[in-house]
Amino acid sequence: MKLSEARAVVTGGASGLGFATARRIVAEGGRVVLFDVNDELGKECVAKLGERSSYVSTDVSGEASVQAAIRQAKDAMGGITLAVNCAGIATAGRALGREGPWPSEAFNRVIQVNLVGTFNVTKEAAAVMNDNEPNEDGERGVIISTASIAAFEGQIGQAAYSASKGGVHAMMLPLAREFANFGIRVNTIAPGIMLTPMMSGMPQEVQDSLAAQVPFPKRLGKPEEYADAVQFVYETAYVNGETIRCDGAIRMQAK
Repeated sequence: MKLSEARAVVTGGASGLGFATARRIVAEGGRVVLFDVNDELGKECVAKLGERSSYVSTDVSGEASVQAAIRQAKDAMGGITLAVNCAGIATAGRALGREGPWPSEAFNRVIQVNLVGTFNVTKEAAAVMNDNEPNEDGERGVIISTASIAAFEGQIGQAAYSASKGGVHAMMLPLAREFANFGIRVNTIAPGIMLTPMMSGMPQEVQDSLAAQVPFPKRLGKPEEYADAVQFVYETAYVNGETIRCDGAIRMQAK
């Protein structure tokens, strides 16, 4: 499959990794619908990307919201061949902090957005992809989700985030096996410390300290490098049921 022919939905598409991915898809000649909750930023992104893009306000944690957004995307593009799950939140907190145990409501919210939200988009996009005509390899679509190196080396205070991203990694293989019957590949990318807008807002000394922990190249990851990985996975039919780390070989310490 070629990105130039992609009809893609990208969650969290109005910033960071999601926007970098959407920009790559459009640059290659494909079409994209951005799903996000930031309506103002979403509209600004579409203005930058041009006529082969559109925006749908979407709360990935809500099944009905996702179902409606997928229908709109299908109608706008005449189908869906690629779904990239980038939407997520990184709320942190110690399970037993200075103010007592962390509220389960906060834990649940991270799981609902990062893990359940990824599942919501995956299943609904797959249902649309199943109607596509298969290519010569029998492919009908590709789903790429975003885990994190925190899925494997979660730090203190990341219990909820690590659990959510570990779940994204863990459900990838059973979904890839199930969707193989429909010609739909399922893969996951696990980014390291990426230079997203949230990271850019941190003091330079914090950014420099984090970059120094990366073995090579000794810098923060670029959102464009995540988009590189998306393009590779989408265009390489034999990559299926895999989690790819994009992290400069970093292995996170306890804190």
